[in-house]
Amino acid sequence: MGTSRMFRVFVVLGSAFMILLIIIYWDDVGVSHLYLHTPVSPGPKTPHAPPPQQPQTSRTPSFLSDIDAFVNQFLEPGTGEPTDPVPPDTSNQSDKAEERYIPRREWKIHLTPVAAELRERQEQRRKLLQEMCANDSVVFPGKNRSFDDIPNKELDHLIVDDRHGIIYCYVPKVACSNWKRIMIVLSESMLQDGVPQRDPLAIPRDLVHNSSMHFTFNKFWKRYGKFAKHLMKVKLKKYTKFLFVRDPFVRLISAYRNKFELRNDDFYRRFGQVMLRRYANQPTPPATVDEAFSVGIHPSFSHFIQYLLDPQTEKEMPFNEHWRQVYRLCHPCQIQYDFVGHLETAEEDAEHLLRQLRVDNVVEFPTSHRNLTASSWEADWFSTVPIEARRELYKLYEPDFRLFGYDRPEWILNE
Repeated sequence: MGTSRMFRVFVVLGSAFMILLIIIYWDDVGVSHLYLHTPVSPGPKTPHAPPPQQPQTSRTPSFLSDIDAFVNQFLEPGTGEPTDPVPPDTSNQSDKAEERYIPRREWKIHLTPVAAELRERQEQRRKLLQEMCANDSVVFPGKNRSFDDIPNKELDHLIVDDRHGIIYCYVPKVACSNWKRIMIVLSESMLQDGVPQRDPLAIPRDLVHNSSMHFTFNKFWKRYGKFAKHLMKVKLKKYTKFLFVRDPFVRLISAYRNKFELRNDDFYRRFGQVMLRRYANQPTPPATVDEAFSVGIHPSFSHFIQYLLDPQTEKEMPFNEHWRQVYRLCHPCQIQYDFVGHLETAEEDAEHLLRQLRVDNVVEFPTSHRNLTASSWEADWFSTVPIEARRELYKLYEPDFRLFGYDRPEWILNE
C-alpha cells in the first residue's frame, strides 16, 4: 500500500508540474506572437505594456501631416533658409582648424545686402512669369494642367538639395554644368579624402552629369512611394526654387555647335545620321562621327532646324533635353520659381542668387573662359534657313520667348 500511495503522489505531482510547464510555455508563446515585431535584446524580461488605444482614423492624413511637420521644423515658410541661429564667429581659430571640415550648418552666414536694382530685376521676371501663365494668348501643351498631372518622367530636371532647402531646374546649354557642380558641393554628395568636395571646378565633368550625383524629383517615387507627390509639393512650398534661361534661338545655336560641329559620336549616331538621311541626300551616311568628319560630312544648321520642325521627329521620341523647350523641362506655370536667372546676366544673377540662398560664403559660381554663342551671331546662323522655316521655329519656341522676357527676333523673322 505504501508503494502504491507513493506512486500516486508522484503521478499527481508530475502532472501538476507538466501543467505548470505548459502554462509557462504557452505564456511565452503568446508573448512572442503578440510582440513579434519588437526588437529582442539580451537581459531579463520586462513586462510589456499594452499598446495605447488609437482612434480608428485613416493613417494617410496623419503620415502626410508628419511630413509637413518634419519639414516645417527646419525651414521658415517660403524662404528655404535654416531656422538654426547663426553660430558665433570662429574667425580667430587657428589655420589648422580652418582647414578641418566644418558641417554646412556651422558656416558663418554672409549678410551683405543685395543691390536694389537686382531685387527689382527678379521681381519683374517673376511677375512676368505669373502674367504670361495667366495670359490666354500664350498657349502651349500642358500649360493648364496641375502639378499632380505632370508625369514622373518629366520631373527629372528638378534637383533637390535638402541640406539648404534648394530646388534647381537645370536647362542644358544654360551653364547647367557649373550649377550642377554647385549643387553637388552644397548637397555634399561627393567626398574628397573623406570630406565633402568644396571646389566646384574640381568635380570631373563625367560626374557632374552623372544622375547618381543628384537627387531629382523623378526619384521620389522609388524612395517615398505613394507619398512622393505630396512630399514634392511640401518641398516646392518651403524650398527656394530657381532656374537659368537664355535666348531660345541662341540656345539652339549653342546646342548645334556643341553636339554636331564637334566630334560627338553618340549624338552623331542618334541624331546626325537621321538628319543626313532625311535632309542631306545621304542614304548611307558614315557609320561613325570620325568617318563622317574625315570626309567632311556632318549635318548643317539648316538640317538641324528641319529636324526640329519635322512632325516625324517627336512621333519617334520627345525632343532631346538640349533643345527641348524650357517650359517642358521646368514647368514654370505649375512651379512658382523664386529666382529666374538669365545667362546674359549670369555673373550678376549668380552672385545675387548665392547671396539670397545664404551660401555665398560656402561656394562661388565658377568663372571660366566659356565659348559663348553671341546673340549678335543669330542673323549669320539663320541666313541659310528659309524665312518660313524661321517663322515656324519661332512658333515652336514662342512660349519660352514670352515667358522669360525675350524679344521677338524681328531681324530674323522679317528679312
